[in-house]
Amino acid sequence: MTKPTMLWGGRFRSPPSPDLMRLSRADSSFFRLTAYDVEASRAHARELERAGLLTGAECAAITDALGAIARDFHAGALEPAPTDEDVHTFVERALVARLGPLGGKLRAGRSRNDQAANDLKLYLRDGARHLAAALLGLQDALVGQAERHVETVAPGFTHLQPAQPVTFAHQLLAHAQTILRDVDRLRDWDRRHATSPLGAAALAGSAIALRADLSAAELGYDGPCENSIDAVGSRDHVAEFVFVAAMANVHLSRLAEEIFLWSSRQFGWVELHDSYATGSSIMPQKKNADIAELTRGRAARLIGDLSTTLTMLKALPFAYNRDLVEDKRAAFDALDSLLVVLPALAGLVATMTVRTDRLAAQATDGFTLATEVADWLSRRGVPFAEAHEITGALVQFCEHKGVGLQDLSAEDFAAVDPRLEASLADVLTPEAAVAARSGPGGTAPERVREQLDRLRVRLDEQRAWSVAYEGPRYLDPREAP
Repeated sequence: MTKPTMLWGGRFRSPPSPDLMRLSRADSSFFRLTAYDVEASRAHARELERAGLLTGAECAAITDALGAIARDFHAGALEPAPTDEDVHTFVERALVARLGPLGGKLRAGRSRNDQAANDLKLYLRDGARHLAAALLGLQDALVGQAERHVETVAPGFTHLQPAQPVTFAHQLLAHAQTILRDVDRLRDWDRRHATSPLGAAALAGSAIALRADLSAAELGYDGPCENSIDAVGSRDHVAEFVFVAAMANVHLSRLAEEIFLWSSRQFGWVELHDSYATGSSIMPQKKNADIAELTRGRAARLIGDLSTTLTMLKALPFAYNRDLVEDKRAAFDALDSLLVVLPALAGLVATMTVRTDRLAAQATDGFTLATEVADWLSRRGVPFAEAHEITGALVQFCEHKGVGLQDLSAEDFAAVDPRLEASLADVLTPEAAVAARSGPGGTAPERVREQLDRLRVRLDEQRAWSVAYEGPRYLDPREAP
């Protein structure tokens, strides 16, 4: 039986109760931080060598043993014991089992407080790159579809009512722009929180580990935290990460909501590929957009994770408190959820078939060309307020006759208002309507092509950031040292 390792308890007369240990023991998911704890421990061993507490040979023995522990753990040859209170206890127990008393030297000059803060920060900095890569996978799917539909006209909606024609590419790229900002938020988050908690120890700093700048550099940080209490007691980097994840999932949920509509029988704009749809256990004819539904559902979870994190922090005395153990539950859930959702949603978008005939047929439904009439009158000197009234009268005329604006004759125009000349018909096509919106950010095909060009450049920049990280990258267990 594995002998329990305790990192505390010397001043206690009795051992901890089983009830206490069941409450105190880390959730099994927390041991995913093992590789990050190992990497930080290797950096700390070199810090102890600089401080004179380890010889060069001892430091080498410890760092080699730690690397072997990480490899064995990820190969399944080494597992936490039920008596391991947390990942730090697990790693130290394994180290002492291999090196004897030498392994116990590693604890000098640090605390589980700075270790816990550091392990999660390393994990999230790594995870931010994985999340960015997954978001970029969805961007590739959106861009791929948009490239095929730069000139495909479609009805645009406000208040879920037909409004004006747009190009379908423009509608897709609206979602791409939101996701572009999500990745930029990850980059900004990483820049702001690229400081190492190591050297903060329990809260006052370490009297032994005095070169936190060097250990920070070893772990890919820009430098150490400025304040040791802030280093161990703050979790705004977790709250902000979970916010970025929740915001991204809200954006995905809005895309999912549109996919429900587009793939419905009533809209019929897109057909989902069989490999990215599900059926019904009772209704054989059904083809459901379950990926979109699950995406929408996960957004609720991530909003809950953010609420949990902020509520956990709101009244804590400013140093380390065990309440902060909840930071990992929220952060892991947010990241795990998105890393499952994003590849599925990207596949759904990439493989869906766009029914351009249905889009074109519906592009003018609901009098979406009415604004073209008002604009046409304004360009001829009619005050827009009056042009608005004339256009409204023309729509009433169409409703009475049961036709669309594009179906009216020159005689019909004149019957409503003599200023409505026959040349008005030239602007009453969806193609003319989208071409007219040629200002910056507009839906005109040439503007959409320019938007695509700029977007590709931005995505390349984001992709380069996602692979340029020089800190520990072990989110995928297969990449462990």
